[in-house]
Amino acid sequence: MKEISNQKGLNSIWTDSLTSNLYPDGNALVDHLRTVHKKHAGFTEACASSCRDETGRNSYEWLAELVPDNEDLRVLDLACGSGPLLKILFDRNKKLNLKGVDMCPEELALAKARLVNSGANLFQSKAQNLTVINDNSIDMVFCHWALTLMDPIAPVLKEVRRVLTSKGSFVALVDGPMNIAPGYTEVHDLIYSYVQEEIPSYGKIDLGDPRVRGSESLSKLVRKVFPKSKVVIETNVVSMEGPATQVAEIAAGFFYAAFVLKPEKRKLMIRSLSNLLAIFKKKTEAKRQGRFSMPISRLLVVPDIK
Repeated sequence: MKEISNQKGLNSIWTDSLTSNLYPDGNALVDHLRTVHKKHAGFTEACASSCRDETGRNSYEWLAELVPDNEDLRVLDLACGSGPLLKILFDRNKKLNLKGVDMCPEELALAKARLVNSGANLFQSKAQNLTVINDNSIDMVFCHWALTLMDPIAPVLKEVRRVLTSKGSFVALVDGPMNIAPGYTEVHDLIYSYVQEEIPSYGKIDLGDPRVRGSESLSKLVRKVFPKSKVVIETNVVSMEGPATQVAEIAAGFFYAAFVLKPEKRKLMIRSLSNLLAIFKKKTEAKRQGRFSMPISRLLVVPDIK
């Protein structure tokens, strides 16, 4: 991952809209996401791979465990990013027919390099229009932490339903309830407080469809598109520990909001965040250890066979 502190503050159509007190549209959202991922390709993986639950699984592994062993299945990773989930799936089961879709060429380039000799097919496409994938051709669709960024979301779910077989399943990782992860709300609020000093409306208008961030609203959303399927949402907490400043850097890198900060402002935010995450407050700065915890939820949509 690039040293974000060495980068200029990020500007996009999205941030320009917020600064002008305008409501950013879908095109502004796409521009913002592409701008972030172009400059910081692979940043999602840096945090998600480092955080693990009580059993030692990171969020990619928590999704991957739902794939049956040794079965010849056709699997699509929607918004596959730099390809960590596809690599885990390939390493566990060489029989899988793997496909990945992402709208950012910089992420796909990382995925292509990682998945050499895997046989995985990678495509550049938006999730709302998966014309590269045939009807009823996929047994499992995965989506790791990207549904929360997609707007409009209904066309995405309809495309997932279209490409799945009648017995196919959909698995997604989304934000969990903020209050189940110790200290997460404080981390969120600290980062956003710095961002809102520069863009006051950031957070009042956030990325993606807010319905995806709540279990009840997400269930309702999914059931409209998959009325005959069983919808299960499980929650979990993943954490990481290490030198407090390093933990703060990785944790901040997971929040899209942090990317809009100018370098000097970001340094101040990282200093405050490392103080917040420090486990032993009285240790010298060089020896302080930090801990960061995140709430996650796993959405599973399967045919309701009775």
